[in-house]
Amino acid sequence: MPAAGKPTFQIGNDEMEMGVGIHGEPGRRRVKLASADAIAAELVGSILKDLSMKHGQETILVVNGFGGTPMLELYLMVKAAHKVLDGAGIKVARHLTGSYVTSLEMAGCSISVTAVDAASLALWDAPVRTAVLRWGT
Repeated sequence: MPAAGKPTFQIGNDEMEMGVGIHGEPGRRRVKLASADAIAAELVGSILKDLSMKHGQETILVVNGFGGTPMLELYLMVKAAHKVLDGAGIKVARHLTGSYVTSLEMAGCSISVTAVDAASLALWDAPVRTAVLRWGT
């Protein structure tokens, strides 16, 4: 917390936390830094296990930056997540990449995968005009 004048936690330069909360809550576990492919395999693999999607299922993939992650790194995660989903026979019909739910320049990202059908995609594709998202207008 900025008002506290000290970091909430310490982490090594060669470490990362998997499963952190958006406000810096401790993660499920602390691990050594890994490649985007390895991170996506764990995160997306967990999602696929929980959702039990069928081969050919269409999805929307959202890669959200926590505020301090450069877009280049977020798109690297998009590519890595696509590889995992493609390998499982899951189709990414749409994806959204950017920093939408953030926490004071925190490093890292979250990955969301949502199963969709034609009606859901039609709603997703509808014109949007908000402060953060704009398309189809």
